[in-house]
Amino acid sequence: MMMKKTVWMGLILCGLAFSATAQSRGSLGQSDPKAKAVLDNVSKKFKSLKSVIANFILKIEGANNSLTDSKKGAVYLKGAKYKVVMGDQEIISDNKTSWTYAKDVNEVTINNVDQSGNAMTPAKIFTNFYDKDFLYRLNGETTEKGKVLQNIELTPTDKSKTFFKVLVDVDKKSQTLARMKVFEKNGNRYTYEISSFTPNGAVTDDMFTFDAKKYPGVEVVDLR
Repeated sequence: MMMKKTVWMGLILCGLAFSATAQSRGSLGQSDPKAKAVLDNVSKKFKSLKSVIANFILKIEGANNSLTDSKKGAVYLKGAKYKVVMGDQEIISDNKTSWTYAKDVNEVTINNVDQSGNAMTPAKIFTNFYDKDFLYRLNGETTEKGKVLQNIELTPTDKSKTFFKVLVDVDKKSQTLARMKVFEKNGNRYTYEISSFTPNGAVTDDMFTFDAKKYPGVEVVDLR
């Protein structure tokens, strides 16, 4: 049970299995400048905000279009600091230390944050995660619930990844990420959909640290 919950949170924290290690494009081709302009606008918009609160839905579909699981959650962001809440689990980081808390077993795991710049964090999902690791192209626009979405297809430059394609939908008016869908080679698909996006939402610095005093009897696993 603990392993399943950790996988769920790992999908969110890692930007749905994205890798942040730089890869050379070599002879793989060039990206679409129109797609880059859209993605750059999303990154620029996010970086201009003091904080963000976003609610999301994560869906996992099997190879035969069967919905295998669905979870709702929320992410709170302030610069490089973040807090992700989904079900009875939380991941918290102040950009120096990260805490992963599982409510059902009342256990928190503590790690140092990777300062190399290679680690994928929630903030990078909204910024320029795409620039070094993917080729991308604009596939046109669609309209959903009165919103115009710009559809972008990304292909990882590293062909050893477990996924072969990512579809990103950007809200054209607000220039924010609306949905991200990852296609794995084994046929599974992961959809990360933003159900609400609150710019400059009310967050405080104490949200990005774990206070063990507020969790009586919590078991601490310190891996630092």
